[in-house]
Amino acid sequence: MARRSTKTPPPEPFEERILDIDVVDEMQGSFLEYAYSVIYSRALPDARDGMKPVHRRILYQMHEMGLRPERPHVKCARVVGEVMGKLHPHGDSAIYDALVRMAQPFSMRLPLVDGHGNFGSLGNDDPPAAMRYTECRTAPAAGLMVESIEEDTVDFAPNYDGSEQEPVALPAAYPNLLVNGASGIAVGMATNMPPHNLGEVIAAARHLIKHPGADLETLMRHVPGPDLPTGGQIVGLSGVRDAYAKGRGTFRIRATASVEQVSARRKGIVVTELPFTVGPEKVISKIKDLVNAKKLQGISDVKDLTDRAHGLRLVIEIKNGFHPEAVLEQLYKLTPMEESFGINNVALVDGQPLTLGLRELLEVYVDHRFEVVRRRSSFRRSKRADRLHLVEGLLVALIDIDEVISLIRGSENAAAAKQSLMTRFQLSEVQTQYILDTPLRRLTRFDRLELEAERDRLGEEIEELTRILESDAELRKLVSSELAAVAKKYSTPRRTVLLESADSPVAAVPLEVEDAPCRVLLSTTGLLGRVDGEAEPSAGGGRAKHDVIASAVPATTRGEVGAVTSAGRLLRVPVVDLPQLSAAALPSVAGGAEVSEFLTLAEDERLLCLTTLDESSPGLALGTEQGVVKRVVPDYPANKDELEVITLKEGDRIVGAVELRTGEEDLVFVTDEAQLLRYQASQVRPQGRPAGGVAGVKLGDSAKVIFFGAVDPAADAGVFTLAGSRGTLTGAAATTAKLTPFDQYPRKGRATGGVRCQRLLKGEDCLVFAWAGALPARAATKAGAPVDLPEPDPRRDGSGSPMKKQVAVVAGAL
Repeated sequence: MARRSTKTPPPEPFEERILDIDVVDEMQGSFLEYAYSVIYSRALPDARDGMKPVHRRILYQMHEMGLRPERPHVKCARVVGEVMGKLHPHGDSAIYDALVRMAQPFSMRLPLVDGHGNFGSLGNDDPPAAMRYTECRTAPAAGLMVESIEEDTVDFAPNYDGSEQEPVALPAAYPNLLVNGASGIAVGMATNMPPHNLGEVIAAARHLIKHPGADLETLMRHVPGPDLPTGGQIVGLSGVRDAYAKGRGTFRIRATASVEQVSARRKGIVVTELPFTVGPEKVISKIKDLVNAKKLQGISDVKDLTDRAHGLRLVIEIKNGFHPEAVLEQLYKLTPMEESFGINNVALVDGQPLTLGLRELLEVYVDHRFEVVRRRSSFRRSKRADRLHLVEGLLVALIDIDEVISLIRGSENAAAAKQSLMTRFQLSEVQTQYILDTPLRRLTRFDRLELEAERDRLGEEIEELTRILESDAELRKLVSSELAAVAKKYSTPRRTVLLESADSPVAAVPLEVEDAPCRVLLSTTGLLGRVDGEAEPSAGGGRAKHDVIASAVPATTRGEVGAVTSAGRLLRVPVVDLPQLSAAALPSVAGGAEVSEFLTLAEDERLLCLTTLDESSPGLALGTEQGVVKRVVPDYPANKDELEVITLKEGDRIVGAVELRTGEEDLVFVTDEAQLLRYQASQVRPQGRPAGGVAGVKLGDSAKVIFFGAVDPAADAGVFTLAGSRGTLTGAAATTAKLTPFDQYPRKGRATGGVRCQRLLKGEDCLVFAWAGALPARAATKAGAPVDLPEPDPRRDGSGSPMKKQVAVVAGAL
């Protein structure tokens, strides 16, 4: 057997080509290519959707995998593998790090990934688990980023090897770049953008859509500053203004801390919010180093009591003899409890890195959204037009179905049948093929009715889509309404408090206090205050001076309420300016402030009630001393701090005002002649603010109204009356009083005299005080001392019983 030769054959002859290249030119060209690749393909976000390529590819691939919020979680390793193999030709650690950040609620203001497992902790004190242990799926907000991506809304480009297609930008139904921020280091440039509040950013974008020429100051009324996921306080807003104007600026973030009694003998500083990207371990480590170096005094211990149920809670115990406020200032100065954040709004616009201000960022997003909605509408119109073409062809065939069947049966083959149908009925090839492919069971009379309904519906939809495509106003209206829907569903209250400077506790804007629900209270002695939460004040509980609540309305700490006066004026009151009361102290209004600190009233003018400024409410009901009644249409222009709610006759004044809750209440007049009139509020037609009202109760020659109010007929209510003599002060010469169930008084017609509500005894010639409302009720003297009311008397016109104290005010359950 012959042995094979192991000698290597000689190389084939070739022509040698050596190029002389200047090393400077080669280095410059290679570096520029590398720099562009890093800038465009890795480090900087696109200003349209706020995404770097890795984040965009993760969301798009998860969308393609069907990992929607209602689907089960899958291993993160599977997602990373799909992204790396199909779209992102880089290491798995870079992809997983990006995925983890999108799942961290302390990194993203609106997380895009719903993670299951250990995804790290604030400040990366506890790093996330490996991707083989964690699971994920898209968060609801991620669906907004890829919504309608299949409808030709964005351009697609080949992936790194040309085997797949990937979007160059996502449709982005909300301004993700501003909402979630971004950070990245490229070659020769970097970006660092803070997160913002979704509701505020969308409000600014909608304002820009409606007013394309809006200036920065107007936009900053909607977006006064960043809103960080970890809360805290932003101290100094000049840097924020610079960043919004020029794209660069610096501000300081301060932890939220309070002084509390942490033990029986010691006070401490309780930290509940830390600066963005700062974790408790970093703060604790720095405090311990400073204490050991004797650079920080007055601290005895530091405890991290953070848990899932209560969130961040860092307790710093203060030694006896030290002022906690002074120690807190040292902590702000020496530890990460106060950090600087440098804004550098660098993003890609048409592939070029630009430094953008707030207005430019919003403009790029709004223009992108216009293009997305325009392309989506065009795609939908095309699809509906194609379907309408098929439906119209099928309807033509159904009109003479016998002849269609005859032509098909008489044809030699399918091609001949198609040609015959096209010639006979003037159909297109597409319509004819659709008719041939339609089974006979679809050609019934019922299906014809369905097809006609579908034809009409498709025509209406095509007309609507055409109107959107041909009208810039309709397009703007649609984009604005879609943004409003996103804000309504996903916006959350502001977390970060904005302070103009560290030296002043007064916030630069009304956002100093979180826009949380509260109730604004007015006492009968003229004290105003607010209670956080939605705790309901009641007439029960312990008694205290000035604790009779006359009016209580729901509000938010950043909102406003209206104050109605006896002169027929409605004055706006900012809720944030009112003193905060303890909810545990309800129904006491002790600690409230006098009305005169917030409102300027005339000498004989008094505050009657509070009202919300919600234009969807049934509105106010007013009753005057001369017997006029009015229901006010809730139309309160936002640009006016003072409004007239009624035009009063000369010498008349409002004796009672109340905000109706349902419009089904009963209106009640009580006159000084001991007459009570009750009728349904629906008998009074609502009028505009300038109107003078209508006749409410019929009065005698010298009679006048002493009480007007509204009572829920389904509630347990009562009527309190106090008899006396004319010419005396309210309650000064009172002799007898009576409390009667409200249901003892029948309803009468509007503008009638009503029925008698108390029989006057010898020495009594009139009522000096009256009240009607929900029980239980509580009364007080003019000085605020509590007064016990008499037992209920079922006789509507009976005489009263003697009173030991003079009643000046009565209030019931609100």
